[in-house]
Amino acid sequence: MVVAAAGFLYVTRDWRGAGPAERPVVVSVAEGSSLSGAARRLEEAGAIRSRTRFLQLAKLFGSDDPIRAGEYEVPARASASEILALLQSGKTKQRFVVVPEGTPSAIVHDKLMAEKLLTGSVPVPPEGSVLPDSYSFERGEPRAAVLARMRKAMDKTLAELWAKRKSTTVVGSPREALILASIVEKETGVAEERRTVAAVYSNRLRQGMRLQADPTVIYPITQGRPLGRRIRRSELDADNGYNTYARAGLPQGPIANPGRASIAAVLDPAESRALYFVADGKGGHVFAETLAQHNANVQRWYALRRQRGEM
Repeated sequence: MVVAAAGFLYVTRDWRGAGPAERPVVVSVAEGSSLSGAARRLEEAGAIRSRTRFLQLAKLFGSDDPIRAGEYEVPARASASEILALLQSGKTKQRFVVVPEGTPSAIVHDKLMAEKLLTGSVPVPPEGSVLPDSYSFERGEPRAAVLARMRKAMDKTLAELWAKRKSTTVVGSPREALILASIVEKETGVAEERRTVAAVYSNRLRQGMRLQADPTVIYPITQGRPLGRRIRRSELDADNGYNTYARAGLPQGPIANPGRASIAAVLDPAESRALYFVADGKGGHVFAETLAQHNANVQRWYALRRQRGEM
């Protein structure tokens, strides 16, 4: 009995004891692979000591559940038991394409094309059609499939938020919501300000004032990429369908891919009569209801910039 018990402990140690891998190991299991084929790749990668021993232990102690295809990250020192459970779980290694809020479609395209583990090609998506978020993908997945998930997420989010819009919103359609939200997204990175910035532009639209948003001037020049210099007078005067200095109303289309929070902000703007805002020197903005107040705020901003040596 003592010998039998010792033998059992020896065998179970091989099954549940720490494996040989000193660091995480990535192993791919092709569609239709057998456990024997997967064990061969595990042995080659150093995740298990012996393919034969692994198969014997899996038959003796493991479940009969099938393994699933995909790319797996086996943790360092994972036991044979843990490895089999991982392959049967289908919990494949997660890789992500990250789209920050306010990313223009040209850069979304760049990110997808730069990811070497994706396959195929995609066109630049329509501006405003992609929801900023982190999107998981698997090695060898088509870029078109990832882009389709990004666009589906935007369609779903826009429909959900549009259904909850408040009567105080100035936009008359989901597309107008996207356009105004893209401007709000580019004008502030401070979460607490989004609804107030949305209120400023909503108030201007109601009064027929020009929005005078610098990002709308830059967009047709760079397609949303950084300008890298000051805006020229000729660019402020250019009437190209986007420039909100040249004409009143919304531009002809979105100037970026706005996030959920900015879309929600234009559909439920803050209660504010502000018509102007300027940087406060601390990363946010100061708002004003009258031009006189705004001009005073601008002068304080200029004085701060001169003090910093920026002017």
